[in-house]
Amino acid sequence: MSTDYTPTVQGTGVRATIQRFGGHLAGMIMPNIGAFIAWGLITALFIPTGWLPNETLAALVEPMVKVLIPVLIGYTGGRMVHGQRGAVVGAVATMGVVVGAEVPMFLGAMIIGPLAAYLIKLVDGFTQDRTKAGFEMLVDNFTAGIVGGAMAILGVLGIGPVIQTVTRAAGEAVAWLVGNNLLPLASVLIEPAKVLFLNNAINHGVLSPLGVAEAAEHGKSILFMLESNPGPGLGLLLAFLFFGPRALRPSTPAAMIIHFFGGIHEIYFPYVLMKPRLILAVIAGGAAGVFAFIVTGAGLVAPPSPGSVFAYFAVTPRGGWFASAAGIVVATAVSFAVAAVLLGFGRGEKDTDTDATAVTRTDTDTDPDPDAAVATRTAPDADVKDPEETVPATSPASKEA
Repeated sequence: MSTDYTPTVQGTGVRATIQRFGGHLAGMIMPNIGAFIAWGLITALFIPTGWLPNETLAALVEPMVKVLIPVLIGYTGGRMVHGQRGAVVGAVATMGVVVGAEVPMFLGAMIIGPLAAYLIKLVDGFTQDRTKAGFEMLVDNFTAGIVGGAMAILGVLGIGPVIQTVTRAAGEAVAWLVGNNLLPLASVLIEPAKVLFLNNAINHGVLSPLGVAEAAEHGKSILFMLESNPGPGLGLLLAFLFFGPRALRPSTPAAMIIHFFGGIHEIYFPYVLMKPRLILAVIAGGAAGVFAFIVTGAGLVAPPSPGSVFAYFAVTPRGGWFASAAGIVVATAVSFAVAAVLLGFGRGEKDTDTDATAVTRTDTDTDPDPDAAVATRTAPDADVKDPEETVPATSPASKEA
């Protein structure tokens, strides 16, 4: 399975398996990046803390992130597995996890969409040769409806609650690290959870309540900065801009603007899902940023919402701007450096281009020259000897000679 964003991965090793898995995830996310951008723009502009607060237009934010985008992901994942029928069944099944959980079900959609499509693919394989002529449409419609409905019920009762449990477990783990003064290590849990779209659950469900209590006592809290730092995402997007796949580079400037200035961090999550090893870059950037915050004594007076650089400075106490900026810059630099290394400084893209050129040239060079081909076809076969040489010395012809 491959797409424009995920070229076919060769090999069967662990690395190839991970790349193939990441490619499947990216294949579900990247075609819908326009929906992410639309949601990000509406969120950054119209929520109460946005640039142009508007209660009527802000009503679009929650339905888009909780229903529209997960359904699009499930639809795309189903289409990758079994075409249009898989897409429809995947979208229906995704509604189950949407209803079965309170957090955005991006991860649930990436699971149940392809799974439902695979099941309908198996059902189609079973019924195809067993359906009598004239009943094909009836059977196809009913099997799709039955499988889609059953998977939707499974999403409500099974997959949705499981994702909720994972979210709560991640939040409790982060709270434990915070309680034991292991703040830099919190990035090991926070950054992967963010990429799985659990950022709001961890930030608003765990870190913000703890930060509010600390800020009430000390006037500021570093806990507000653990998840909301825009530095790791900015560094990752910069690395993609310079060293990422060429097909994706044009999309990164808009993503950087929405992420860094708009504060919508979800915009960079698909880039990590496309190449899962890049999770190490955002973890390193997040941990480095937290360490810089600790060293400089940084802290915010309230949660920055959304997590843009402007919101950061808006809730920074007087005299703390340098500390806030230092953590963002350090996180950006470290994330960029690690991501650049993991992307091979773009060498993989150059190797791909070189391989493609080499294949083209090889195909051209192996084609025989037309003139030579004609000459070869008209020339006598090298294995056939001259007739005169094949006449035996004792033949009648030789005696007459």
